[in-house]
Amino acid sequence: MAELDSQTLGSRIREARERVGMKQGELGSEAGLDRTVVNKIEAGVRKVTAVELSEISRALGVRMSSFFAEPIPALVSHRYNQDPEGSESQIDRHLETLATDVEFVHSLVPDELRLPDLEPEPRPRSNTDADHLAARIRSRVGLSETEPVLDLIDLAGQLGLLIFSVDLGVDTADAGTILLRHGGVSLVNSHNKVGRRRLAAAHELGHYLVADEYTIDWKVTDSSNDIEGRLDRFARALLLPSTAVRTHWREKIASHSLREAAVLLGSRFRVDMATLARRLRELGLIEPSEAATVRGTTTTQADIVEFGLYVPRDLEGTTLPVPYQKAILRAFRDERLSRERTLDLLQDTFQDSDLPALRERREDEIWKFVS
Repeated sequence: MAELDSQTLGSRIREARERVGMKQGELGSEAGLDRTVVNKIEAGVRKVTAVELSEISRALGVRMSSFFAEPIPALVSHRYNQDPEGSESQIDRHLETLATDVEFVHSLVPDELRLPDLEPEPRPRSNTDADHLAARIRSRVGLSETEPVLDLIDLAGQLGLLIFSVDLGVDTADAGTILLRHGGVSLVNSHNKVGRRRLAAAHELGHYLVADEYTIDWKVTDSSNDIEGRLDRFARALLLPSTAVRTHWREKIASHSLREAAVLLGSRFRVDMATLARRLRELGLIEPSEAATVRGTTTTQADIVEFGLYVPRDLEGTTLPVPYQKAILRAFRDERLSRERTLDLLQDTFQDSDLPALRERREDEIWKFVS
């Protein structure tokens, strides 16, 4: 950890407390400290011990290391523009932790966790621009005009965006994104159904590509302003390319009912029915009354069995991108991370027994290590 003077450390503790909406007395009570002690620590006139800082971190729900890491520029900018009287949301806290963890892991093994510098795409000014952006991105990652996006997380990773998921519960944000010094991090609410999760991930990829520093999307499909609506359009065009959709829809509707055609097409491209209905409508393939029928369609167990459908589980529960997991395991093998810190960074997706065995050191190596 970097050395910090008491003034800087105290200031960071105060900022963290204010972000969660705690008063000094409340923090003191949670951390086992008197309010006047908290006041002196935050003012930088009293040094904080490691044990006290550990308790303060626990009370604030943040990692102790977050007080020592240099803040990410996009995060600083976001906090500066927030209501100074407001406290941060649940997704804000998760995004901050993820961004800090990713930058920490990248600093340990940059050759393993490669995060490219982003060359921003022009912001789409029309639906046509959004469609063209989707086509360019599909081409960049080697997808043809007819292929479905089978691994959206890998696609985003190729472009430098690491997509995580966690269950944030109902009536909260769908997703959020923060730019790092290199690459970016997105968090998707896994409480939603898989089609909506994939749409949210594709939407966040759009924010990343146009270099939006920090965004929280409370309802991805609520296109209340121009850029959000165009990124919705980008997400649909990315997941449902027009050439493929037109071809497959005409094939399916020629031999199946409207409902069955929707189920088959939705499964092929791994989208929810609301997204499919919107895309079919904007491509002029169905009428408004038919769009309502598609939106109201539910894929049943009988459909899965009779049509042999694949049921995707993208971003289910707590998920971490594979390159991030590999980088953590590499740092653990290199003995740059303790077992406890490794499991912490892996967010309980690993058990202690899942970690690889470390090689035994030779006696001459041990003496070199301790000398």
